[in-house]
Amino acid sequence: MSNAPQVAGSTEEERRAYVKERFPCIADCDQCGFCAAYHGRDPETAYADYIAGRAEFLEVSLRYRR
Repeated sequence: MSNAPQVAGSTEEERRAYVKERFPCIADCDQCGFCAAYHGRDPETAYADYIAGRAEFLEVSLRYRR
């Protein structure tokens, strides 16, 4: 998997596509765990600031490492 597109050099659509590719929903929450890792949010919602260009991918990721 490639590195996350930087906010300054990408479009909102590219960032959204990256998040969807990085965290694909397999529709089996007991097996996946992505939503649990993001405090009950799906990854697209959790990374909304990144997708909108308000924060870099790593900044948002660090919010959930606690």
